[in-house]
Amino acid sequence: MRYPEIEPYDSGMLDVGDGHQVYWETCGDPDGKPVAVLHGGPGTGCSEGMRRFFDPERYRIVLLDQRGSGRSTPHAGDSVEALKANTASHLISDFELLREKLGIERWQLFGGSWGCVLGLTYAVRHPERVTEIVMMGLATDRQIEIDHLTGGLGEMFPEAFARFREGVPENDRDGDLAAAYCRLLTDPDPAVHEAAAQAWCAWETAMLPGVPPSPKFDDPRFRLGFARLVTHYFSQGCFLEDGAILRDAHRLAGIPVVLVQGVLDLSSLVGTPWLLERAIPDAELILVSGAGHTTAVPSMEEALIGATDKFATRP
Repeated sequence: MRYPEIEPYDSGMLDVGDGHQVYWETCGDPDGKPVAVLHGGPGTGCSEGMRRFFDPERYRIVLLDQRGSGRSTPHAGDSVEALKANTASHLISDFELLREKLGIERWQLFGGSWGCVLGLTYAVRHPERVTEIVMMGLATDRQIEIDHLTGGLGEMFPEAFARFREGVPENDRDGDLAAAYCRLLTDPDPAVHEAAAQAWCAWETAMLPGVPPSPKFDDPRFRLGFARLVTHYFSQGCFLEDGAILRDAHRLAGIPVVLVQGVLDLSSLVGTPWLLERAIPDAELILVSGAGHTTAVPSMEEALIGATDKFATRP
């Protein structure tokens, strides 16, 4: 069961350059153990529920809306300008800038899905800044994982995938669907980019059987911003070197890592959880039965909070 709802004790907008201002907030104990929360998507922004995986009496909880999402400006649902100077390296630099602003020497990393990709990339680049890592909805920077989400799962959901393919021009349907959708989503015609956002988010929902559709997808601004950011990243291999996380995971030696994965999470079909467990020197993989790509089940919450509670008193 998650900790009670909590409000930030401090927040602000951080000028990270390139015309971007990113929203940040801190919750819990100002003198507590620092933890950085990396949200998914790309493009979901942070939510109030993400504050509740940590004991507020023992943690200093830092959340940031990544470029183009949440309360950060410009927002990808308002302008394609939000896609400029928006790569994984930019996002990692933003977290470093925020860490320095808040006077934090080292912090725990917590995230899932895209947040897992970003968090593990941050950790292999800056291992000296990381105390522990807790990740869920496990993912890395491999192109095979992007291909799996944008095409491989079509055999499992043929009807939904057919509609997804039909959302792009006929000559693009056998090519890179993320790139094709990215072109539509950045089209200046509202009729074009809004239809593309609806089609992309319908496919996102279809890939999560048993999980209620996100109510955020009912918001046209969120829907467009989310779809623009996901396709912007997916069409460019997440702006990361294919396989670099697994290759460089040895740099995490000495950092305790807890990996939590729902057994029914379809990303498991390309082996990501087991590859990470074997590549990271001090990793513990927890498989949660009956759970997919979601935290909205008690067993997932129990596993994640068990990990953050365990690390709360670690020096």
